[in-house]
Amino acid sequence: MSTSVQQYTNNPRSGTLGRLEGLAWEQDLEPLAVRLGRVFDLVAGEMAELDADLTAIRPDDGPVQKSAVHLLDLAGKRLRPLCVALAARASGEAPDGVKDIAVAVELIHSATLLHDDVVDLGDARRGEPTARLVYGNAASIFAGDWLLIEAIRRVRRGARTRPDVLDAMLDAIDRMIGAESVQLEGRGRLVCDRDTYLAVVRGKTAALFAWALYAGGRVGGLPEAACKALEAYGSHLGVAFQVVDDILDLRGDEGTLGKGLHADLREGKATFPLIAALEARPSLRPAVESLSREDADLPDGFCDKVVASIADAGGFDAAEAFARAETDAALTALNAVPDGPAKSALATLCEAVLRRAH
Repeated sequence: MSTSVQQYTNNPRSGTLGRLEGLAWEQDLEPLAVRLGRVFDLVAGEMAELDADLTAIRPDDGPVQKSAVHLLDLAGKRLRPLCVALAARASGEAPDGVKDIAVAVELIHSATLLHDDVVDLGDARRGEPTARLVYGNAASIFAGDWLLIEAIRRVRRGARTRPDVLDAMLDAIDRMIGAESVQLEGRGRLVCDRDTYLAVVRGKTAALFAWALYAGGRVGGLPEAACKALEAYGSHLGVAFQVVDDILDLRGDEGTLGKGLHADLREGKATFPLIAALEARPSLRPAVESLSREDADLPDGFCDKVVASIADAGGFDAAEAFARAETDAALTALNAVPDGPAKSALATLCEAVLRRAH
């Protein structure tokens, strides 16, 4: 056992980086695992402050506040705050205000999850019952609203000398709501159109990644061109991240996901592997449509058969290729960002996101 493996085994890291680093060691990808360890070391201080700040959020003891805290206590990937910290570090140092921006992006993300679980009637989140099951739908909706207000307060404080950061955040939220509207229009019917899918993903998922990178760069004092490059990087990374999530929903590990497999399939959501498979093999559509019907009485193993058909039609291969193209575009955007450890870390993050699909 190498020294690096022994060090990781003795002191496994927590959070997203820890899980990705562990996955790299499991897949015998020592160079990637070592680079991920360096990413962790680079922003360990900022991420520790983030966790402490989120843990300290304990508002009044009512159902709305309890609903918010319930989700925050189920620590997620923290990938978006990590992006903030790395973007801010691209200037060469850890500037003031980065913690507030990092906390804000996690609060916005958590707010969307609370709302999504109500809309989608979600029962499990991060391996635990959703807040809506514990405290009710109304409490979860208001909890999401409260988190958004708290996020605005944090951004106003963390970027007080850069008001455009708050404006950009509001624009990102507006794009997220617009994407939710498009998705709502297609609810109850299988809309397998690649352009519609990408419009939803770029708004619902990628917009927040893009803002996180842009805001981090602005707080870090980078020139506008570099901030815009980080924003583009974040948009492409967000799309890749969602496509990989689509893959994992169909053939991932339930323990790692924290929820059951095939949720998107059963809800009639058009994911990238499914869209690609239907483009190649339209005859799959009746079987997929039967899955998304509320009155469907499906035999055991039916979902697994559909997933096997998606694989046979090349859906997963196409999804992985598309995610790789998006990370390549993200890496190209980094050309306008100053060289240094943070830029290298962002490049490593692209590789790690792709590795989640394996």
